[in-house]
Amino acid sequence: MLIDSHAHLQDREYKNDLDKVLERAAQAGVGTIICIGFDYPASQKAVELANSKQNVYAAVGIHPHDAKTLDEQMLEKLYNLALNPKVVAIGEIGLDYYRNLSPVEQQKKAFVEQIKLAQELKKPVVIHDRDAHQDVLDIIKKEKAGINSGVMHCYSGQMPLAVELIKEGFYISFAGPLTFKNAKKSHEVAQKINLERILIETDCPYLTPEPYRGKRNEPAHVKLVAQKLAELRNKELEEIAYITSNNTKRVFQMDS
Repeated sequence: MLIDSHAHLQDREYKNDLDKVLERAAQAGVGTIICIGFDYPASQKAVELANSKQNVYAAVGIHPHDAKTLDEQMLEKLYNLALNPKVVAIGEIGLDYYRNLSPVEQQKKAFVEQIKLAQELKKPVVIHDRDAHQDVLDIIKKEKAGINSGVMHCYSGQMPLAVELIKEGFYISFAGPLTFKNAKKSHEVAQKINLERILIETDCPYLTPEPYRGKRNEPAHVKLVAQKLAELRNKELEEIAYITSNNTKRVFQMDS
């Protein structure tokens, strides 16, 4: 069975057909989905979905876009939300210098505070890094962010960065862009790093893989990411599904 390690099932794109989306995921062999928060309402909805669906788990956190909303009160609310047994990580958190919707210093502060929250809760972190590779790595090293492990979601960096991140306790997750023909950097990393450190995801409803690029993404499409990874590693799909699912269970401390 496959695991979609990063999905946004609470997104309004699914408000009319979520049950059908989950049915298609099951038909594609996706046994588990991790629903990731990006602001407080989305984190609440992720937990609600995890509580109502046996094969859905949640992560809670404030995305760098909304870093300016993170204060002491919000941290306390996230802490309480994260006590739910189906919350397996703090995320997605990190830095985004592409859109810069929150000032850089506020992004860094929110990133560090949520790393500390994860450490207090003994949970891994799910990190969003866009055009901020060096600052993300510097903070990870300084704060020992990988002490309870973590995931670099939708990895877009090069091989040397991946090596450094793995040394810090992180797993590297690939999404739909791995299926794109021009994704040479991602192809190289996916071919060379230890398979025991790779996760797969959709980031749905975004980043739809080929051949559905341009349409709404959904968890069933994680199979296409797995197929591309199998091709790059010269492995059978079943082996890739087995390994990446075990990796996901390990990083998120999941029993099933």
